[in-house]
Amino acid sequence: MRHLPAAIVIACFGIFSGCGTEPVPAIKPPPAKVAADPVPDTNIVKPAPPKSRQFTFHYKFRVKDLKATGDAEQDLVRVWMPRPSTSEHQQISRLPEVAPVTGEDFQEARYGNQLRYLQLPIPANGEFSVDLPYEVVRQEVQLPAKPGDGVAEIEDKLRSQLLAADQLVPTTGKPLELLKDAKLADDLFARARQLYDVVDAHVVYKKEGTGWGRGDTNWVCDNGYGNCTDFHSLFISLARSQGLPAQFEIGFSIPTDKTAGPIAGYHCWAWFFEEKRGWIPVDISEADKHPDMKEYYFGNLTADRVMFSVGRDLQLQPPPAQGPTNFLIYPYIEVGGKPLPKENLELQFSFLDK
Repeated sequence: MRHLPAAIVIACFGIFSGCGTEPVPAIKPPPAKVAADPVPDTNIVKPAPPKSRQFTFHYKFRVKDLKATGDAEQDLVRVWMPRPSTSEHQQISRLPEVAPVTGEDFQEARYGNQLRYLQLPIPANGEFSVDLPYEVVRQEVQLPAKPGDGVAEIEDKLRSQLLAADQLVPTTGKPLELLKDAKLADDLFARARQLYDVVDAHVVYKKEGTGWGRGDTNWVCDNGYGNCTDFHSLFISLARSQGLPAQFEIGFSIPTDKTAGPIAGYHCWAWFFEEKRGWIPVDISEADKHPDMKEYYFGNLTADRVMFSVGRDLQLQPPPAQGPTNFLIYPYIEVGGKPLPKENLELQFSFLDK
């Protein structure tokens, strides 16, 4: 991902003269021509400094209506939660947690996501609550003004991983049918913009029926609608098919019309890597909801968000009974080795601006 411009360092050099026993008159050089001050180019528009936002975020939920069987193995509750971590675009400070037992920190095996893990028997009253609060400072992400401003390295292993298909994110087949009549640009940055437009044209932000929200690229190709997960799964499929490493990020949007309150649900976006500019973000579902900001959301991200985890087909630690996890934002919970039904989980995420 790109780095902020380095500070400019100005070196000042002093001129020293020596002293001899018999001074020699100095020979004065002819006066140097002084160049006129350059005329400022009033047509250059400098980008505004990145915006930032500071807030407290409560990752809180309640597990309810559990019924103990008396069998220790069947009554074992295991909870995995993503932990946001400090990165180039956000600073995270952990606050004291509230939980029925002391948790442990683990690292997810595939992408290195930070995890919090709890394990406990079903409580006598059949319920428990967890609250993991954080102080967050989030910065706006801005597109580099020109090639070379944000170049970043990418390791070969990560490049290979971010060019390969995920379980629900293929790089062949149906998604490529959307490109069959397209004349794709030779320049990969320009081509990524074409893919951004293809996804925005094909997918409508809508949550109806079943199938949406899983990030199933083939389903999105067939149905043409979905939420942020679906938009960005299709984009990642197309980007990887064109040789552009791409990855998935998920977290929460912070409302812009109030300074405190509940968070309704998660939000996700994507990044692609282009050799001349480095890592570039896209938020196509927001562009679809706010067409006036479509240009902005190719390469820029607002500060009104917090990122919790990266990637798909995650390998949680310690390993759950059900194998890899599609993506992780809400707590993943198993009771007796089986996923907790949705009706037994009450989400209570909230924020407070500082």
